[in-house]
Amino acid sequence: MAAQPLISVDFEVFGIVQGVFFRKYTQKKAKELALRGWCRNTNGGTVSGLLEGQRDRVETMKNWLQKTGSPSSRIDKVEFKNEKEIQEYTFKHFSVKH
Repeated sequence: MAAQPLISVDFEVFGIVQGVFFRKYTQKKAKELALRGWCRNTNGGTVSGLLEGQRDRVETMKNWLQKTGSPSSRIDKVEFKNEKEIQEYTFKHFSVKH
């Protein structure tokens, strides 16, 4: 069976997502799914980031970002942009940027 293609996608999560450990939980979930990339707080009160990994795992993470998040967060909406297939990983792991 051929390996799944790798994809990359940018995301931004709107709602109550700062000061509620959203980035920490996002990093934990990404590591569980063996995804790479990063996330950070924005000046606009959102959390943005980039995901890289196998398509099915990225889809699982997208669903988690839309419906789960951290226990104290409230997710109003999530925007995904620039989804594309990539030949190889750009990042070594999933990090939280400050």
